[in-house]
Amino acid sequence: MPSLYQFNYEIFGNTQNPLILFLHGFMGKGDNFFEVIQHLSDKFCCVTVDLPGHGKTRIFGGDECYQMSQTAQGLIELLDELGIGRCYLLGYSMGGRLALYLTLHFPERFEKVILESASPGLQSAEGRSQRRHRDEILAHQLETGDFYSFLSQWYQQPLFESLRHHPSFDRLFQNRLQNQPKTLAISLRQMGSGRQPSLWEMLASEPVPLLLLVGEWDKKFQEINHKITQVCSLAQMEIIPDSGHTIHLENPSAYLKSVIKFFSG
Repeated sequence: MPSLYQFNYEIFGNTQNPLILFLHGFMGKGDNFFEVIQHLSDKFCCVTVDLPGHGKTRIFGGDECYQMSQTAQGLIELLDELGIGRCYLLGYSMGGRLALYLTLHFPERFEKVILESASPGLQSAEGRSQRRHRDEILAHQLETGDFYSFLSQWYQQPLFESLRHHPSFDRLFQNRLQNQPKTLAISLRQMGSGRQPSLWEMLASEPVPLLLLVGEWDKKFQEINHKITQVCSLAQMEIIPDSGHTIHLENPSAYLKSVIKFFSG
């Protein structure tokens, strides 16, 4: 049976070195990690992938192919296709939620996992329902409104205050404009926090070591990740200075030190 996914991916570095799979956030692409990868690819083989609804990845199925469970299965099939049995895994924000799902459901495939500014999802059914309602409004705006205006409004969220003042923000904004709003809308509806099943209940049995990276100015995700360490014995949290939600862009040097130390240990 032909695959429902044609993932756009790139491989950097020697394939004989330990391998890291990178998963980007909402409205991102695999190339968002290039700045840190250029400092990692001498020690690690780095694989980036565009997630469904993003970049050049193509989907040959219905909207359900954008859901977390389906996407996770598709990524496992991609690893099989590339002959990758076990690897390290790193996910940012939406990609971090997906990375946690992967390590909980396919623990035999991952040695260690880094979650950057990520969460196990919303715990309550009411919270998920409210988020789905909010995401539906945003998805409708993506489908019917001006994309530039949508992006401007998106980055006014308090979560991105430090990012807005970062010298690289204009470049990131232009990169985001390359997305297709209609497929982003599908991603938001199908893999947003409102649609994602809560992973909190599974954390106590997490068998893979986790490093939780959160920014110094990202108090919301510090609180979420502190709770993760209380229920998951294999999780450790590290607060990265001089950064908010988008650590790999805001403070790449400190980010790199943490990544290399954890994956080399």
